[in-house]
Amino acid sequence: MTALAPVIDLSGKVFVVTGANSGIGLGIARGVARAGGAVAVWSRREDRNAVAVEALRALGAQAEPFACDVGDEESVAAAMGSTLSRFGRLDGLVANAGTAARTPFVDMTLDDWNRVMRTNLQGAFLTLREATRVLVDRGEGGALVAVSSTSSIHGAPGQQHYAASKTAVLAMMRSLAVELARFGIRCNSLIPGWTETEMTEKARQHEKFLLNTTNRTPLRRWATPADFEAIGAFLCDPSIPFHTGDAMVVDGGYTVY
Repeated sequence: MTALAPVIDLSGKVFVVTGANSGIGLGIARGVARAGGAVAVWSRREDRNAVAVEALRALGAQAEPFACDVGDEESVAAAMGSTLSRFGRLDGLVANAGTAARTPFVDMTLDDWNRVMRTNLQGAFLTLREATRVLVDRGEGGALVAVSSTSSIHGAPGQQHYAASKTAVLAMMRSLAVELARFGIRCNSLIPGWTETEMTEKARQHEKFLLNTTNRTPLRRWATPADFEAIGAFLCDPSIPFHTGDAMVVDGGYTVY
């Protein structure tokens, strides 16, 4: 068994992770898989979904890919229907799918703003709402997780749309934690720091920026997707009902330094 098994056992449970075909989402999905949980990988890229699912299956987990545009209401409903048909149950969802862009505020168009909001905020709303409907109807509790960003805490020039979306996600999760407590559904947020993902590849090519952010981080490195495996499994574990309404920062100490 894995190192996670003695502490967190997700055997027999099913979790949706949006944007789980790469980066932090795949790290969380791997954590769920290592703890024995089944994973439904939701993302638009079917080719990458298939690769991620094979990686999860290699860990001994049940995993299935589902094409889903999280910003589209019909697509989300269809993906949930397919997930339930395949697995027969749902125990939680991680709203991780996200996008980012860097645009000077004076040049930012409404289309720029809406494009980021559609995935990061509207997508989180639609997927969390769909999962909530299933969990409330099932009546056995569950876990909802939303992935935010340290941009919700620290200023990010040229990313006002991204920062606004990630801050709004935190507020939504706090409200959900209060509303859904009576159903035994724990609702928490994850706030990752600088992480080596495809989304941050261009930023990491700027040597000065990479050096500055690394030196600002007490652990003196950026996170990797593997750093979110254990915390992902913990946040998904519905057997810890008293932990809800939290926003867990996993940034190597960046925001406190």
